[in-house]
Amino acid sequence: MDRGQTPCDGARTIDLETWAGSGVTLPGAPGAFVAELHQRHLPQPGTNVLTVLDPLDRVVASASFTGRPHATDGWHHRNAILGQLRRITPHDLRLATPVRTAVLLRCREGGPEWTEQDGAWMWALRDASALHGLRCGAYLTLTPAGWHALGDGRSGAEPHSGSWVDGPMRTVTELPTWVARDAEAAPWPLTASSPGRTGRPAPTSRLGPAWSLGQLSSSAPVAPLDAVVRRSAAR
Repeated sequence: MDRGQTPCDGARTIDLETWAGSGVTLPGAPGAFVAELHQRHLPQPGTNVLTVLDPLDRVVASASFTGRPHATDGWHHRNAILGQLRRITPHDLRLATPVRTAVLLRCREGGPEWTEQDGAWMWALRDASALHGLRCGAYLTLTPAGWHALGDGRSGAEPHSGSWVDGPMRTVTELPTWVARDAEAAPWPLTASSPGRTGRPAPTSRLGPAWSLGQLSSSAPVAPLDAVVRRSAAR
């Protein structure tokens, strides 16, 4: 039986003592590493950040995702992690010895102490890493008290699970690309809110209010009236 498996119910989990004895270590400068991940993904409670590091501890791939909030069997979490690994990076199963490392940061509420959920995610990270040909790296948590490397002992006050609210505001340029495509495909001219008038939106922004509301700027050219409108006007 796997030494990280509990004999009572067969749940795939790892206790903190077993994890601490497995030799998993953090990358160098863990505080800067966590800050980099947080800046990239701005995780909220319930979000996990999976990262792949090269032999020099540089981030080569990362993804944020959510998992089953109340699952305590690592098998569910393993499938979620493995699916993300397959999506963001090729496997290294052909290598005799793994050279890249998978690290998991879990943003959650509660205290920094180990929980049963943490044990399930630890088992999941270890198993998914092996199935993808990677080394199993550190398991970190982001709680209201800060970041913590469980089983390692290192921690810091910043960032914490609420730090995402201090992130930069999203701008129109960060909208999904499909919004821009829809805007580019919109037929000209756009219909104005007043009857019988058509025209282009102000040239300041393709995705500004003129697009979404059909408004015209004072400087926008007015297209000629079509035949139907001319006949109506003549009456």
